[in-house]
Amino acid sequence: MTDEAADQVRGFDPRVPNEARVLDFMMGGKDNFAADRKAAAEILEFAPEIPMMIRESRKFLARTVRYLAEHGVRQYVDIGCGLPTQGSVHQILEPIAPESKVVYVDNDPVVIVHSNALIDTTGTIRVVQADVREPDALLDHPVVAAHIDLKEPTAIVVQSVFTTILDDALVARTIQRLADRLATGSYLLFSHAVGDPPDADTAKLADLFHQHYLLEGDRTEPRTRAEVARFLTGLDLVPPGLVPMPAWRPLPGEPTVDPDSFWAIGGIARKP
Repeated sequence: MTDEAADQVRGFDPRVPNEARVLDFMMGGKDNFAADRKAAAEILEFAPEIPMMIRESRKFLARTVRYLAEHGVRQYVDIGCGLPTQGSVHQILEPIAPESKVVYVDNDPVVIVHSNALIDTTGTIRVVQADVREPDALLDHPVVAAHIDLKEPTAIVVQSVFTTILDDALVARTIQRLADRLATGSYLLFSHAVGDPPDADTAKLADLFHQHYLLEGDRTEPRTRAEVARFLTGLDLVPPGLVPMPAWRPLPGEPTVDPDSFWAIGGIARKP
């Protein structure tokens, strides 16, 4: 391990669960520890549908990334990437646009170290530690700036990143600033958990969020679909718009779940 990597994981304790590793375990990955598996078991006991939601989220990512690649996008910045395994952006692109450049971004130093160990960063992929709440610092990071030409069409991927940022004004400013920095014809690939699916147990969803510290302070429930949609004001939504993720251009045989019971919506927004 390099000195830089050692600095990044200073204070790392495998006895403390990590969100990215918990999700890795739920997706069938092997990059997790006993504490992560214990936390995952507790979550699954409370909400056994979470693995299904993760699978549907990955299907949504695959469909949306393929759409972007088919429309000529060859630059991707995946913010809040977690561990880039099990069907991540670069894996989706490999068979259809292998020349595409991908930068994975996360604010968790442990995720960064794991990610650098898991993938080859000598080619078209880079891994960067940065915080979406500082969009200019993120996009001006030397690695991002050297790898991604923001004068060319670029896709910013923000899957569920803003769900846990509770300040609506901050989310709106951040999304607006990300869009401002992109070239015309660029895209925002976006998803967000919501609290008002027609057929879902929203009280259970709110309890889940509270138990795992995703809702704090004055906010007592997840954002509604209408609240989330306002964040994309000024951008052009690719049809069918911002919809439950299983309902976004499903392939033959999809959706595999009832979209009206799904806790998260997603879509692609284009900068006009």
